Amino acid sequence: MKPIHPGTVQSAIDKLKDQDLYIHLEMTSGAYASHYDSSKHPAATFISNAVIRYSHGSIAGNGPYRVGLKTEGGWIYSEGLTHYEENDTERLIMAGHDGQGKLVVALQLSRTPF
Repeated sequence: MKPIHPGTVQSAIDKLKDQDLYIHLEMTSGAYASHYDSSKHPAATFISNAVIRYSHGSIAGNGPYRVGLKTEGGWIYSEGLTHYEENDTERLIMAGHDGQGKLVVALQLSRTPF
């Protein structure tokens, strides 16, 4: 994965709009974070292979970045994104890593299931 280049990611977002897509979205502070440090609150969110369609999408921020996708029923929003898969031209795969390189958030869009 490479550090996010906003223009490249925005082009990929625009390329995928107005079509049925599979989404993978997850966020975690570490499932076992409180086992190692009781001051940390463990939290996680996960959705995979749900079908969405968005009419507008954008990337914003100065890094870490946030992505918003406007769907018919509302918004999908992900913040803390730092990297994307540069060589995948059929899917948009983004992730956010903390200072230690651990995955904190992932947002992925594809025409085929993950």
